[in-house]
Amino acid sequence: MAKYFEVVDPVYPMINRRTFYADYERFWAKGLTEKHKSDAAMLALHFVMYAMGTQFIEFPSYTERAQTAEFYVSASNQALRISSYLSHLSTRTIQAMILICYFLMNDNHASDAWAFAGIVLRQAYAMGLNRDPDIIVPHASAAEKQQRRKLWQAVMFQDTFLTVLLKLPPTATHSDVSVDSLTEDPEPSGSSNSDDTSTSSNARIINQMSISAIAFSPSAPEPPPPLPPVSSLPDPYYDPVIAKDDVSYIRSMWQLANLVQENLCSPLSLSLPLFSSPRHRASLLSSFRSTHRNFPSSLTLLDYAALQQLAVTKSRRANVNEAAGVECSVRGALEAAHEAIWAFFKLWGLFESEAGLMIANLLSTHGMSDGTLVMDPLFIKCKDDVQRMLQILENGSGSMEMQKTRTDVLRSVFNGMSL
Repeated sequence: MAKYFEVVDPVYPMINRRTFYADYERFWAKGLTEKHKSDAAMLALHFVMYAMGTQFIEFPSYTERAQTAEFYVSASNQALRISSYLSHLSTRTIQAMILICYFLMNDNHASDAWAFAGIVLRQAYAMGLNRDPDIIVPHASAAEKQQRRKLWQAVMFQDTFLTVLLKLPPTATHSDVSVDSLTEDPEPSGSSNSDDTSTSSNARIINQMSISAIAFSPSAPEPPPPLPPVSSLPDPYYDPVIAKDDVSYIRSMWQLANLVQENLCSPLSLSLPLFSSPRHRASLLSSFRSTHRNFPSSLTLLDYAALQQLAVTKSRRANVNEAAGVECSVRGALEAAHEAIWAFFKLWGLFESEAGLMIANLLSTHGMSDGTLVMDPLFIKCKDDVQRMLQILENGSGSMEMQKTRTDVLRSVFNGMSL
């Protein structure tokens, strides 16, 4: 669990750590008979968190680690089935399903992740997570509204990543949730969704597929009973700095996902060019750079010493549209990829990038003259980048099948280049 919150939670900061650990410790304090009566959706969430953490823990062998992680995610899937997740919606169910999708992506099963993500998105829509909580659940607590916003952002972020990776249409596109509605204030201690309060908490969930929602009554719903406070929550489970950084990260990824969905995912899914003219390309690049400039410095920091201090405490290609006069900007793409791959060199233990494969493909198709690499300083520098990235990947622990596949592809392209 510690590894999960260290490695996975920063990517999908959708689980309130204090509330989760209160439920977690309460579960393990129960006797065996009481454990058997626990919420199956909660167990599904526990198991997939074990699976995700296991993917990043050192084992005697890669096979043992993979088998252990797959055992846990299989148990999570079984628990979801016991909870009747297709007809009984809950926050825990969506959280567990998002993490199962993430596990499948890490385990090199992108097509399975895509299919499962479709169920996640439909369930999120059915719960009304895409709607402004102030409108759809006005009587919910501030903490519950915050949880719904975070959960929708995770669904949208995951959908955007998969659609870019697979060049398929984005589906998390219908929402009136505002990124500015996220708060940096710590969530109150009464925001538990423990076993004892799961029924009242789940009563707030609006299932758009239910008869009561279809046969809508204009009368206002009665406010739900207040949740009892959670007592004796350990202080280590809440860090105000991390909470503030999480909100900044969510807002940044929210803005980026909206930009990517509209300008990249939709045209790529229809095999359309990204740019209709050189002017359009310049305008779109300007939009992405402007979004990047507005990110907090903690997300754009590239100073190596500063990154070390912070650590303590599918392929890309140049898009063209020759009919409209938009040619491949080889130097521009290489310069951008060079910056990206150097970010990889500085963060390779925390973050993977496919910029190396893009460099190799560009050099092999645009930088070769009679089988020899063009003697341009930028081209030579980029080939050195690819060679260094290969050394890092080949010397790594090989923790995931996807990394092995990427290394083999990159090595194959690299071997096709020569000086």
